[in-house]
Amino acid sequence: METEGRVPEPALPAGGEGPGADSHLAAGALGTARGPLLAAAEVLALDDEEDDLEVFSKDTSLTEVNSFSPSVPLSPSSMINQYKFEDGPELRDLFITVDDPESHITAIETFITYRVVTKTTRGEFDSSEYEVRRRYQDFLWLKSKLEEAHPTLIIPPLPEKFIMRGMVERFSDEFIETRRKALHKFLNRIADHPTLTFNEDFKIFLTAQAWELSSHKKQGPGLLSRMGQTVRAVASSVRGAVKNRPEMFTEMNNYMETFSQKINLLDKIAHRIYKEERDYCSEMKEYGPIHTLWSASEEAIGDSLKGLAGCIERCCRATERRMAGLSEHLLPMLHEYVLYSDILMGVLKRRDQIQGELNSKVDALANKKTEKDLCLATWESFLASQTVDLHVDEDSEDRP
Repeated sequence: METEGRVPEPALPAGGEGPGADSHLAAGALGTARGPLLAAAEVLALDDEEDDLEVFSKDTSLTEVNSFSPSVPLSPSSMINQYKFEDGPELRDLFITVDDPESHITAIETFITYRVVTKTTRGEFDSSEYEVRRRYQDFLWLKSKLEEAHPTLIIPPLPEKFIMRGMVERFSDEFIETRRKALHKFLNRIADHPTLTFNEDFKIFLTAQAWELSSHKKQGPGLLSRMGQTVRAVASSVRGAVKNRPEMFTEMNNYMETFSQKINLLDKIAHRIYKEERDYCSEMKEYGPIHTLWSASEEAIGDSLKGLAGCIERCCRATERRMAGLSEHLLPMLHEYVLYSDILMGVLKRRDQIQGELNSKVDALANKKTEKDLCLATWESFLASQTVDLHVDEDSEDRP
């Protein structure tokens, strides 16, 4: 299985250079995919907090060095065997910037487009600079084409199409900016990938105008072909575990299932902590002015009430700083771990599907060979019987 990929440093340098210029590892990149997030109050049930924490106390498989493989360390950047890509920033020949979001309102839908500016020195491009506009559906198309062309490569994640109730509004400035940053990172990760960067569909995405891209999309597989792919995928899932799967991939799959479960729990608990911090801060903002007003009517304890109000204000500021750290660093990082765990599970599933198809063809070939051998044996038996009958007839004719 091809496992080229890349894991960048957590911090993304400003200026559109994209993460991971110094390190390309096969697990895929883990960086921030979303900006400040508001906790999903509607989807986090507080009554299962003890159950969430109990899972971590009972299952310690991920804390053992050899829980996945004796040679794989605990770092998430090495969930798949590592691959170094040593080109420095000065050797890059493709620079992409996603900016200038615009809202479009039609009779049937409202959507946002983003300007994609590409600067390159590669010879396969007809020009050194391109400027096109793309909407989110175009990014989804690119990701699906990359997965189709490279089913066992780790494709960088895209931000989700839909947001949960309780999060930021879909067309708010905060949401649009968060998505723009994620789309910018997505394209630059592809541009920095040693294999994906030379994909033909990626080049078309960067250079074709809107009508040219729409025309190119229509040249893809037809409805029957897509239905055939879906049927094969369903048949592969129905067959269950593939036969003779290498032990390495079995261990990898087991590790990723456990990792995915626990990183999702961590993401859920982190959002719950953020929600509780936000509610706590909101209450403190109410109590501070109340104590200040109270001090004006209570001369005997006025100084104490003012001091308490000041203390509440300082606690509120400290909580806001802590919330900013959660929303800017921890929450986006955990969420991108969740996205990458889903991508890795998808890669392993596609690998199993490919092996399942190979096993089916090998079995079909063996059956054909058996049928051929049986036909040859039958034919040889028939010829032998005819030869015996011929000799018997000749002997009977030679007798007086």
